[in-house]
Amino acid sequence: MILYCFLKQFSFNDLAEVLKELLHSFPNLVMTTDLSNSTALHTAAAQGHVDVVNLLLETDSNLAKIARNNGKTVLHTVARMGNLEVVKSLLSKDPSIGLRTDKKGQTALHMAVKGQNVEIVLELLKPDPSVMSLEDNKGNTALHIATKKGRAQMVHCLLSVEGIDLNAINKAGESPLDLAEKFGTPEIASILREAGARNSNELGKPPSAAKQLKQTVSDIKHDVQSQLQQSHQTGVRVQKIAKRIKKLHISGLNNAINSATVVAVLIATVAFAAIFTMPGQFVEEKTDGESLGQAHIARTTAFIIFFVFDSMALFISLAVVVVQTSIVVIEAKAKKQLVFVINKLMWLACVSISIAFISITYVVVGLHARWLAVYVTVIGSTIMLTTIGSMCYCVILNRMEETKLRNIRRAESRSRSFSLSLESETEILNNEYKRMYAL
Repeated sequence: MILYCFLKQFSFNDLAEVLKELLHSFPNLVMTTDLSNSTALHTAAAQGHVDVVNLLLETDSNLAKIARNNGKTVLHTVARMGNLEVVKSLLSKDPSIGLRTDKKGQTALHMAVKGQNVEIVLELLKPDPSVMSLEDNKGNTALHIATKKGRAQMVHCLLSVEGIDLNAINKAGESPLDLAEKFGTPEIASILREAGARNSNELGKPPSAAKQLKQTVSDIKHDVQSQLQQSHQTGVRVQKIAKRIKKLHISGLNNAINSATVVAVLIATVAFAAIFTMPGQFVEEKTDGESLGQAHIARTTAFIIFFVFDSMALFISLAVVVVQTSIVVIEAKAKKQLVFVINKLMWLACVSISIAFISITYVVVGLHARWLAVYVTVIGSTIMLTTIGSMCYCVILNRMEETKLRNIRRAESRSRSFSLSLESETEILNNEYKRMYAL
């Protein structure tokens, strides 16, 4: 353990000389291990101290055979890390170490093809080329691993070795070409095909039952994940749309409030001014049966109707102005209720001022031209009724479409447990922007 920690801390050039003196005094230190069963050789090899590695191997060549808790020897580690000189030193002391496997059943060659150093792969093949045919616990050869990791240069290197099995089948029933196509490495797939590799189906070896089961589970898992992801994305989009619609709704309410205030002030101004600008003016000289300042048309039925409805329009508009300038509503629901009430009052004020206008026309035009007043009545009534009728038609039609869409969504929610179909979702999004709000 002391020697292991010593190598961990220092990396100066004359480390081998210092270590030689230390081993001369304490020869048993070379076999000490840490909690992961790593020896000083593991540390020296991992840090690339070739001189120290050679010194330790000369002291005890069996150090190369000591595996860590995961079953990996020093050769496994340096083969993966890509230290060629250390690999040569280890193989020169014990060529058979290249055949040792870890707990996954993988040799140092399996580890080397995961890296980038082709020379290490060739060095590992020198003692015994048959090592490339050894399989790990999943039945994968070095060619399988290189293909799976997408190491094209390693595949080239292995294919250059005489006697390699291009069509070895692992326990999942997959050949190297199957893995190349599965993991989307067309370059490696092309290399393998040119070398004569084939798929497992072409070899007359259909996938095993275990592979089929694994593939089925994988497909189900993928579908579930896809559905969950789509459901999440739909939920996020719906939330965003809901927020935008809420903002639009509030903005519409605010606009309605502002518009109602302006219209109320306008109607109040017109109604107030109308009572003082009577046709025929007022009585300016004292006359029997009349009062000074009295309107000449005060006794007519048309004036009485005008006076009543003009007063109604004035005071309703003033009431709306008072409410708008006195009450501040923040909560959306309460604001909608307030706008609803104000809207109905404004309707009443508009109707009142319209009636007042029409009634006064019968006085203005006189008896001989009363047909003009009748025309005004017909035209005004037609315009108002057409406007109100068209608006009611649009609102009712929109409500019917909304009800139809709601029924579709309910039906789809019963048939699909995760999310709506893409077409229905698009229809919902479009209809959210077509929705009409009537007060």
